Amino acid sequence: MVNKMSSSLKLGITKIGDLLLHNKITSDKSDNSIDNINLKLPLYQRPYKWTPKNVIQLMDDIQAAQNDNKETYRVGTLILYHNQQEDAYEIVDGQQRTITFCLFIKALNENAIIRFLEQDLADNQYNKHNVSNNFRTLERRVNNIVGEKDKKSLLDYVENNCELIVVITDDISEAFQFFDSQNARGKKLYPHDLLKAYHLREMNDMDANEIEKVVKSWEDLPQKDLSALFNEYLYRVKEWVRGNRAEELTEHNIHIFKGITRNENYPFAQFYKGAYAYSDMVNNSTMPFVAGICDLNAFQIDTPIVAGKPFFDYANHYFSILADIQKNDKYEGYFIKENDIIKTLNLRNYKNGVGNCITRLLFDTAILLYVDRFCLERPTKTDSAMLEQFIVFAFIWAYSMRAQYINVGWYSAQGYIMGNGMTNSFNIYKIIAEADSPAILLSVLSDKVEPLSYVQITESAKKSEVEEVNDGVEIIPQNYLYFFKEYKFIKDDNDNYEYSSY
Repeated sequence: MVNKMSSSLKLGITKIGDLLLHNKITSDKSDNSIDNINLKLPLYQRPYKWTPKNVIQLMDDIQAAQNDNKETYRVGTLILYHNQQEDAYEIVDGQQRTITFCLFIKALNENAIIRFLEQDLADNQYNKHNVSNNFRTLERRVNNIVGEKDKKSLLDYVENNCELIVVITDDISEAFQFFDSQNARGKKLYPHDLLKAYHLREMNDMDANEIEKVVKSWEDLPQKDLSALFNEYLYRVKEWVRGNRAEELTEHNIHIFKGITRNENYPFAQFYKGAYAYSDMVNNSTMPFVAGICDLNAFQIDTPIVAGKPFFDYANHYFSILADIQKNDKYEGYFIKENDIIKTLNLRNYKNGVGNCITRLLFDTAILLYVDRFCLERPTKTDSAMLEQFIVFAFIWAYSMRAQYINVGWYSAQGYIMGNGMTNSFNIYKIIAEADSPAILLSVLSDKVEPLSYVQITESAKKSEVEEVNDGVEIIPQNYLYFFKEYKFIKDDNDNYEYSSY
């Protein structure tokens, strides 16, 4: 919020129908309506960038709120500048939702008269494409609603139950100051915060003490690391396994973590809810102790989540696995212990720089997916030996990208995963997810992972003042290329090399 609210600032709440169909704000702080709202999109507004995915998510959220009988569904904030010279209310913030609600109402009622839609949008590719594309998307979804009564009921809910908080000022600099305070200086809700709120709503039938325990376990985790878990690891792996590029987890695509709700009874939903319920029942019984077996694992990264408490269990589960993978401790944890490759990658010079961080993330996510699919909580010697072999392949795959590019950014990294023609550029995540056993996976990678020639490796990658250093306890190689040589994944220019024994 701005530090001091001036007398020119008005606050109000408006129903969507009042704003777009009756050109008024439903009520100000004195409970009086503000009439004659001539809503305008100024030239300084950014383009309309919402896509079909965004509008479908909004429609799904509204229908869910309607089904839950929520009397009021708040859909965001609208910041308006009252341009008194033109007697217009210019949208400073909130145009994406405002345009989408216009399209939504028109899709539900083609005869609706919305004065706001009569103005011309700025002539750019986003506006031209997204407005028509989103409208067609909403039309198709509305046509799938069986019965005119249901359509009218949804239209009534949109017009009379969906509300915006409205901020109006006749000072343009104050309007932007308020916009900045909302979007920059104010506390930002990160995707994992929004997911927390969503899944807590799914637990409203649980005992209050149980909910308190769940919230405490979530809050006890370092929030920066928790954010990274969802943004950098789980989200990206989910997309890469499907063969998609993974750009950024935002409020518009967090639906992939919303999961299956208690009311969904499709066959696939019953399967996953049943699997979670069974594992939860077994793990909370005496069976694991009596039988001497490990707890049943209720999760896989590339499968749907069950909403509510299972989501929080899911977060704790993968938080622990990722921490274990990255720790590389000789005595603690179950998975990676004192691995020489990871010792080198943990050196300070490989923890700095965008390229190093991206490459390490590709390496870590590949291991995370492997452990998730194939590693028991307490692996046998055979399990550990296969994991060690996989680490070599994952390292050669990820760091082949680092060795061949002078600069590594997310654009080049995503291209490498999608298969851009560079040596070893393929989607290792799909291969892991499609393998039925570690032995099959290692066999496939033996065929796919190729040695690099010295010609392919950049000069910056070859540079290393010291090949290895004795820190007084052990010798740690300083250049990651040491392991390319160690495991015979470098060939000379005459193609003389000995292929890896893995």
